[in-house]
Amino acid sequence: MPTVSEVLAALGGVASTHSLSMAGVSRRNLESGVAAGSVQRIARGVYAHPQADPVLIHAGRHHAVLGCVSAAGAAGLWVVSQPERPHLAAAHGRPIPGCMVHRSRIPLTPLDVVCQSLRCLAPLEGLTIAESAVKNGLIQLPALRERFPAVREKGLRELVARIRPQSGSVIETMARYLLEEAGHTVELQVRIPGMGHLDLLVDGLLGIETDGYAHHSSREAYREDRRRWNATVIQGVPTLRITFEMLLREPDGFVKMVQRALATYRTAQ
Repeated sequence: MPTVSEVLAALGGVASTHSLSMAGVSRRNLESGVAAGSVQRIARGVYAHPQADPVLIHAGRHHAVLGCVSAAGAAGLWVVSQPERPHLAAAHGRPIPGCMVHRSRIPLTPLDVVCQSLRCLAPLEGLTIAESAVKNGLIQLPALRERFPAVREKGLRELVARIRPQSGSVIETMARYLLEEAGHTVELQVRIPGMGHLDLLVDGLLGIETDGYAHHSSREAYREDRRRWNATVIQGVPTLRITFEMLLREPDGFVKMVQRALATYRTAQ
């Protein structure tokens, strides 16, 4: 039988009395844990593991939970950049020191988190979160579309319409968004004979391959990368390599680089 502190750890470090009860923790065991110091009562009906994340403890003291981009990051979704202040969600909607508060019913569902992100963040940042949630099966596109029925949210409906579950990474999503905003046509996961699938194909001419943090993690990965690169050359598909840092720090420079490459290869045809 797991201890109260073990149950709390499994629930993320902070939980309500109701959540603990649903996990099989009795009131007697809970009070015993508090008396022994293995559990902390941080607010009425809210308990924390002594080593819980300070942000979660701060939220729990105010009867709030992680929300929006902070909840998305905790869920492993594609977050472009971490906010300066944690984003929380609370039914009361009152200000919480040092935090951005979203008024919302709790507990939040993955769909709630995605909708908060789309409404709160810049379009690119909201899109990456929503696209990764759809890709990972946490939400369904039809259900997401239904959450934006109002005419005043036309822009958000249009952003949701741009979600492509076949996107392979946050880098692909960011690159596609930036290029589409610049007026280019971008295809995803295009099959190239002898190579496999190219991450992106711009205007039917220029390929783009993305380099993630774990790129070339082994000698075999390095050799496979060279083989793929050579295959694009043989097939006549000039290809650029891009990184997350490039898109984050120099988005305009990335678009200009792609446009220069397109101009060069159009002239050569």
